[in-house]
Amino acid sequence: MASGELSTRRIDEENLPVGHVVTASGRVSGVHQVGTVNPDLSPFATDELIQLDESLIEATRRTGIRFNVLVGDLGPDTAAGADAALAGTPEAEYSVLIAVSPNQRAIEVRSGRGVAHLVDDRIAQLGITAATGSFRDGDLIDGLVAAVRVMSAAITGPSA
Repeated sequence: MASGELSTRRIDEENLPVGHVVTASGRVSGVHQVGTVNPDLSPFATDELIQLDESLIEATRRTGIRFNVLVGDLGPDTAAGADAALAGTPEAEYSVLIAVSPNQRAIEVRSGRGVAHLVDDRIAQLGITAATGSFRDGDLIDGLVAAVRVMSAAITGPSA
């Protein structure tokens, strides 16, 4: 029989944006009122956001690693911008960030220290390769979903 302490990661719920909560599973979930404009003025259709969210949920459940996506300007040094963005994600130490700066035509993948042994350069490159074909065709969501799915499959290996 093994013994030890249960380790949990704490999320500061007081600093979450309005409409966001920590679910029983520890996942941060956010919403906006139906029928109102998304406060982020998302350029994506609702079905695209649902598709992306479902791939993130599936990947997080499959791997035990929190997957995050950022689409936006990463600054003049995209690598440094991605590093800074990862630090701001929930549970950054146990997270993966796929950051895309469309105007700079850049994609960066970062992993937290706690999962760096699972999400190495090879896994990151697989995600980037999976995304670039769709990005070239102008389909950002399909590229992001492909990157998340390929990376999570490579982390967990073949299914039983």
